[in-house]
Parts: sequence; C-alpha cells; structure tokens
Amino acid sequence: MFEGRPDREAEIVFVGRSNVGKSTLMREFTGHTFTTGKKPGVTRSPNHYDWASADFTFTDLPGFGFMEGVDEGTREGIKTDVVRYIEENSEKILVGVLVVDGKAVIDIIDRHTERGEIPHDVEMFGFLQEIGISTVVAVNKMDKVDDRDERLDELCERLGLTPPHQQWRDTIAPISAKRGQITPLREALETHLRAQNRDALLQFIVE
Repeated sequence: MFEGRPDREAEIVFVGRSNVGKSTLMREFTGHTFTTGKKPGVTRSPNHYDWASADFTFTDLPGFGFMEGVDEGTREGIKTDVVRYIEENSEKILVGVLVVDGKAVIDIIDRHTERGEIPHDVEMFGFLQEIGISTVVAVNKMDKVDDRDERLDELCERLGLTPPHQQWRDTIAPISAKRGQITPLREALETHLRAQNRDALLQFIVE
C-alpha cells in the first residue's frame, strides 16, 4: 500500500494509464517537475505536491495497464493500490482527473472490449463516479488528433455519455499538457470546486 500521503483534508488526484501525461499535467499546475520518462511505469508510487499554507494537495497516482518490462503481477498490484488509495481517501478527494491519450484511447478501449474485457479507462471512470467522486476526463495529446470532434464524441459513447461532447464540458476536457494547453481542464475543475464551495482553492487551479 502507498505510504507518505501529506496530512491534507482536500485533494485532486490524477489517475490513468502509464504514459498518458499525468506527470506533465502535474507540472503545468504546480510548476514543479516530476520524474517522467518515455518508458511506461516510471511513476511507481504517488507524487504529492502540497503547499505549506494550504490544506490541499495534488496527487499523481502511478499509471496502470501495460508497462513494458513489468510483469502482470506487479501491474495488477499497482492497480489494486491505486483503487485502494482512492477508496480510502474518497472523502478527501474533491475531483478525480482521469487522464487518457486522445490519440490512442478509442483503439485501446475497443481492443479490450473485443476480447470481452472491461477496459481499464472505462472501469476507472465508472469506479470514480460510483464512489461519488466528481470526475473529469482529461483527454490529453489532442494536438496529435485530426478528427477532434468525432474522436471526443466516440469517447463519450464508450464512457456511457450521450454525444455531442460539447454538452459535457465539466466532464470531458480536451487538452495538450506538453504544449501547456489545459484551459478546458482548468475550467472543468473550477466548476467542480465552486459546486463544492471550495472557492479558496481556485488559486491553485486558475491561472
């Protein structure tokens, strides 16, 4: 089980497959560089970023799913720890940000579905909602996607949301973290924090 969580009463978590850009996204929000790498599975334990004066932390949870050079038992163990962390801290997690690779996510979901498996991304989206955590899907790497609206509508369908995606601005946030283009995510997080009367935390979300 993960250890070393800061003693904070409010938290936003980033969760998703390996190599989708969670750590890059953390850097955009905090200005702090975390260990990232082209090889999936670099982050094996949570990265927390908190402020001494604030009762709040961002948490980048380890990536789950396929990781080159990592055996299946280890992968399943990481995923179990991620789920357990979210369950144990659910009352403190204000928003769960599920980060997906906009270019690859539809193919990955469909490949697992065809095998009769529940795709990790779909499963995690349902899990966050099931335990009552406000959820935003940060659809990253959209600068590499040509058929943008079509791709986002397809993702909505896979997640059980009725297209068009434009009506889900609080849930579907198309971004490009590496290019610093994360305004849709900032706006979605702002909406959720205001709805929970957490306006004091907007200073960490809004530029």
